[in-house]
This record gives sequence, structure tokens and C-alpha cells, in this order.
Amino acid sequence: MASLSAIISAAMHKRAPASSPLSSSTAGRVLDVAEHLMQTRGFNGFSYADISGELGISKATLHHHFATKAKLGHALIERYSDNFRAALAAIDTSNFGAPQRLERYVQLYRDVLSGKRLCLCGMLAAEYGTLPEPMQESVRHFFDANETWIAGVIAQGRRAGVFQLRGSAADVARMLLGALEGAMLVARPFNDVERFSSAARVALAGLKDSRHAASSSRQRRVARARAATG
Repeated sequence: MASLSAIISAAMHKRAPASSPLSSSTAGRVLDVAEHLMQTRGFNGFSYADISGELGISKATLHHHFATKAKLGHALIERYSDNFRAALAAIDTSNFGAPQRLERYVQLYRDVLSGKRLCLCGMLAAEYGTLPEPMQESVRHFFDANETWIAGVIAQGRRAGVFQLRGSAADVARMLLGALEGAMLVARPFNDVERFSSAARVALAGLKDSRHAASSSRQRRVARARAATG
């Protein structure tokens, strides 16, 4: 069975196998190229000419598959959201506790940034006012779905006694999502993934119950001491 990290990576960077109809289809290749352009330049930073030039196809062919750039943008958000949901499902099927699930969630963002990209919907949020309404709605749905998932994990951690929170799980989820998206943006000009990682570590550390953390630390020290004397 593939490792969780491999499943998450495959979900977030989904590319159909060479033998797949999607991989060989013009529409699939257009979406792949447009996704990269959107994650690196933004929606307003590329045109059909950029896509046709990279793929070696005519703009008429592009319009055949995606009549307008707005339709292309909407299709991209939907595909990205589907991939993200698949990644979250992979995390949910694991046996990890709440802290580890959030760490894997952070890894999704770290992997995207390591590829010199930004979260597609995070990039679009910066251009929100210029987006067509269907794209705006899809961006909102993406963030709503992520906040709901994070809030569920946080509530689980609170019930288990590993998170000590100020505020509701929903409020903390909004804080964490905003912190991760913002940390990506700030890290990008420096081309430094570690700037993102350090900010994410601080955000996650702020959720943990200090009493539980101290107890876990004592247990690890006792285990190491026993191992050393054994």
C-alpha cells in the first residue's frame, strides 16, 4: 500500500497516467498548463496565448474546450478542490491523532510551496474582486470546506485533551487557515519554504495543551532513560 505522504502528493499534484484519456486529451493538458500558470502568475497574469504557445495548439482549439477564460478558471478551481478533498480523505483514513492530522494538513501547503507555487485558491483570493461570480463562489466553497475540516480536527483534539483553545473550533479553524495562506504569501518573495514552516510550527504549537505537552515530554524522557539503562 502506498504511504500516506505518497497518496497526499498524488492527490495534490494529480496528473493522469499517460495511458489515461484525460492525460492524452487536449482538455486535460490545457488544465494542467493553466493550473501551473494560475498558481504562479494568478488568474489575471496569463492568457490563452500563453497556453496555446506552451502546448502548440491554436487559440481556437482552446475555445473549443473552454469557451471563455472564466469557464476555464471555474473548471480549474473545481478540479483543485476535488484534489484537495482527496488529500483530506487520505488524512482521514489514517490512524493519526488530531495533532498529527493537522501536521499532515500543513504538509499539503508546504509541498505546494516547495514546487514554487501558491495555493490556487489563495492566489485567487488576492484577485477576488476581479473574478467572475462563479469563480468567486467556488473560491468561497473551497475555504468553507477547509475551515469545516480543520474545525472537525480541532474539536477532536479538544475532546482528546490535546488542544487547549481560546474560542470556538470554527474560530480557531479560520485563524489557522488564514495563518497558513498568509505564511505562504510572505514566504514566496524570499523563496524560502522554511519561513512558511516556522510560522506553521508556531501556529500549531499554540493549539496544544501545555499540560499534555509537558506530560508527553516527561514520558519521552522516562522512555529514553529506561532504554539507556536497559
